[in-house]
Amino acid sequence: MKQTKPIRIIAMGKYLPKAVLSEEIERKHGLPIGWSQKYSGVDNRHIVTNENNGIMGARAAEEALSKASMSLKDIDLLLCGSGTFDYPIPNQSSIIKAEMKDGNLYDTPAIDIDSTCLSFVSALDFAAKILDGVCYKNILIVSSEVSSIGINPSNWETLTLFGDGAAAMIVSYDENSASTFIKGGQRTYSEGVYHTIIEGGGLRNHFKNNPYNVDLYSFKMNGRHLLRLARKKLPEFMDWFFDDIPYNLESTDAIIPHQASKLGMSVFTSQYTLRPGQVKETLAKYGNCISASIPLTFMDAVEKGEIKRGDICFLSGTSAGFSIGGVLLKY
Repeated sequence: MKQTKPIRIIAMGKYLPKAVLSEEIERKHGLPIGWSQKYSGVDNRHIVTNENNGIMGARAAEEALSKASMSLKDIDLLLCGSGTFDYPIPNQSSIIKAEMKDGNLYDTPAIDIDSTCLSFVSALDFAAKILDGVCYKNILIVSSEVSSIGINPSNWETLTLFGDGAAAMIVSYDENSASTFIKGGQRTYSEGVYHTIIEGGGLRNHFKNNPYNVDLYSFKMNGRHLLRLARKKLPEFMDWFFDDIPYNLESTDAIIPHQASKLGMSVFTSQYTLRPGQVKETLAKYGNCISASIPLTFMDAVEKGEIKRGDICFLSGTSAGFSIGGVLLKY
């Protein structure tokens, strides 16, 4: 059995821009009223007005620090786990730090981890593995996502699915805590690497050589192929993940999946026998907020009392690439 590690989630914070009902989007773009809820499962989402990734991430981070009665001075590392960014350079975590009220006062290192929708899970896994109580005692993880700008309004599937938002979490090494990190891991199945893509903007299709057009610079996904691949690879991943620990998916107290889509959310429930309420959902409330979906959903469940200290929680999802990843912890 793998040895657990005394890692405790100290506090969480979030920032959500203006709420927009799906009906507003349907009326604006000429969709049938109710299409969003029926096909995407989304009733409401939040969309930026004047905010950007840095501002939203900074506000979420400050809320987490305030709840923990801490400041940036107490943080040994700031990790940004996000799939979207304000600038190609500098890295997003440095922007978030600069936007924080005391960002210029402390030289806290700021590093990015990008595994698209799994970025928060990857950052939490990374943080838990390096926390040692000596070099790293407290790590601040921030996921801040603006998806609305990269959406093609003519693609109803993505138009009605995605939302913007940010979430932050402080994780600490605490030998006196009953909270533990049990396991984290990821597998990348490259046959699905191009099923989810924004083709323009990188060096392959640079702006210098490719004038803007909405198709090239908008998010695209092959939902049917992604679902087929997820259904095929999820059991394989779960067998690997739970093989050397005394837990299985069914025995967990809470499953917090990436809020990928209405059909994507059904992959867990259709392939495993799970208890009512075991899988936490916020898709209707927030839409798909890329990497911020999992921490926003986790935070909601904690605030509602659906997740309590001592609960065994499995944070898991899929991402572009195509990857499946997860973190198992005792909250």
